[in-house]
Amino acid sequence: MTLERITPRRTRVGLVAGGLGAYWPQFPQLLPQLQASARRVAERLSGLDCEVVDAGFVSDAREGAAAAEELRVADCDVIIGFLTTYLTSSILVPVAQRSGAPVLLLNLQPTEAMDHATFDTGAWLAYCGACPLPEMANAFRRAGVEFRSVSGYLEDERAWTRIERWIAAAGVRAALRHGRHGLLGHLYPGMMDVATDPTLVSAQLGGHVEILEIDDLRVRVEQVTDAETRARMDLAREIFDVDDSVVEDDFAWGAKVSVALDRLVEDFALDSLAYYHRGLDGETHERVGAGFILGASLLTARGIPAAGEYELRNSLAMLIMDRLGAGGSFTELQALNFRDNVVEMGHDGPAHLAISARKPLLRGLGVYHGKRGWGVSVEFDVRHGPVTLLGLGQDRDGTFSLVASEGAVVPGPLLEIGNTTSRVDFGCDPGEWTDAWSGTGVDHHWALGVGHRVPELTAVADLLGLELRVVRV
Repeated sequence: MTLERITPRRTRVGLVAGGLGAYWPQFPQLLPQLQASARRVAERLSGLDCEVVDAGFVSDAREGAAAAEELRVADCDVIIGFLTTYLTSSILVPVAQRSGAPVLLLNLQPTEAMDHATFDTGAWLAYCGACPLPEMANAFRRAGVEFRSVSGYLEDERAWTRIERWIAAAGVRAALRHGRHGLLGHLYPGMMDVATDPTLVSAQLGGHVEILEIDDLRVRVEQVTDAETRARMDLAREIFDVDDSVVEDDFAWGAKVSVALDRLVEDFALDSLAYYHRGLDGETHERVGAGFILGASLLTARGIPAAGEYELRNSLAMLIMDRLGAGGSFTELQALNFRDNVVEMGHDGPAHLAISARKPLLRGLGVYHGKRGWGVSVEFDVRHGPVTLLGLGQDRDGTFSLVASEGAVVPGPLLEIGNTTSRVDFGCDPGEWTDAWSGTGVDHHWALGVGHRVPELTAVADLLGLELRVVRV
């Protein structure tokens, strides 16, 4: 048995290349050269695991308008305009205006530099993609279209690294724009920071928030067979080291709820899930609420992030990090270590198993601190090395922001209480970092992912139209 990741919708990239048609009769060799460059760009884009909608090569405003209509109908996640040589802004402005998607302009000349001794005017024009870039920027701004570009040469890996960031950011935007986000149960009492208006999610990020009842899960738990429960326990034994503290009945219950969670996600076509239910005196709903962590961690590892404590903005932050390939585990502050200059953080809840430093541990818990329930929980340390924190903050006017900070997970002593716990070194005094982080408007949960991701998050924030607040002390 294996834990298979979901296959998300592929990022749809619209491509249009262009140049000024007046050049073609003057320089017969120019157009074939530029078209070859356009084919190379299409080839490299296709290698980025995205679907490329190629609207061809345009030479005048009428052809630009036709390409704009083709790309509008294609419902692309990002439009790339390749400036192969000089072309007028009237050719590409319709593409930018009509598509409804963010536009990225590429200025990639054929090689690193011209051969000045042998080049004539026709050869020079193939290197002239930079010439229209300021014109496009001015025209886009005056037309109310956000401007972004990448300049380099055709096989410039630095330029392609930046292009890949924009494609990844477009994939995140698409995941939010097309996403269905489950919100199950009710608010954790007293946590004013985690309350999120679902309408604001759809308004600012796109997508749909599906409000679910605890009974939507309860009825599915009741339908899980003993055979399905045993199979899920067998899967868990492959993925986790099962600690002696795990009570067999609690393990079986967590496995049963896990199977039901999979069905819930499938039935409602969910891309993420935030949940909480208090319950009372061991009744069924409380037992269902206490059985989430195993199944939620398995879902998160499959690319369907699940966050406890009804933390919708955190499940969205986890989704962003997952789609960037960073994982993204449910995290909050635990303690500050001023002797080792690290911040200890984690949670007693859903973990992204793909970023564990070792085989994760399933530990039995007699109580979830501050919450009703008992059962099994996941314990691990995030993989050592560079990491990024991402939270989705919210200001007084309801506007969301992305909040990020880069650090490194380092080895050292950890609590063994059924929590995901990591020691993060931010290269500064832990107290100063904690004050700066807390002052950003982030709530008390966030996603912890691997790698330094601020460059990608900068692109994500741009495409989402959100402010990115980066904490560096």
